[in-house]
Amino acid sequence: MELVTDEQAVRRAAVDPEAWVDAHGDYLFRYALLRLQDREAARDAVQETFLAGIGSLARYDGRVEVKHWLRGILRFKIVDRIRKQAREVVIDPVEDQPILESLLFKASGIASMRPDPWRFAPGEVLDREEFWPVFESCLTALPEAMRQAFVLKTVDELSSDEVCKVLNISPNHLWVLNHRARERLKKCIESKWLKPGQ
Repeated sequence: MELVTDEQAVRRAAVDPEAWVDAHGDYLFRYALLRLQDREAARDAVQETFLAGIGSLARYDGRVEVKHWLRGILRFKIVDRIRKQAREVVIDPVEDQPILESLLFKASGIASMRPDPWRFAPGEVLDREEFWPVFESCLTALPEAMRQAFVLKTVDELSSDEVCKVLNISPNHLWVLNHRARERLKKCIESKWLKPGQ
């Protein structure tokens, strides 16, 4: 008879697919929703992730927590969905941009003006729980193409080449989308985070 240690019992419970929904479902859903901005698509991506996890459980080696392993699978599911959307929808390089904003870029796509400095220290608020709902609401307010480019490049840390392939855009277009996303996020976060008079 084999004696099971507490550590082995915890490990077995962690890789039990029946426990995944309760243990990791909410976390994975929030992760997918932030990136896809569609509740149904986020639910579907999480379900596909659980199915793929079950299918590849034999290859799980335990070097990372199950939660992070599942998030890695989910990340690929999300990228596949975004890639499919990008093929179906033509992304306008100047999507709902005022003409004046477009003129702030040189012909090469590089911004001709430097952004104003932050009115608070962003690095100091990243660990504050109340900051993240503000960030998420500002991210959600971005136009679809801008949000996808920013999330894939900055949040998910895909290379520029990978993002360009997923969204089917040029590197210059990616740079412009990310620059505009950062500008809008900065403006939105400052307006929602800082109280009048700060």
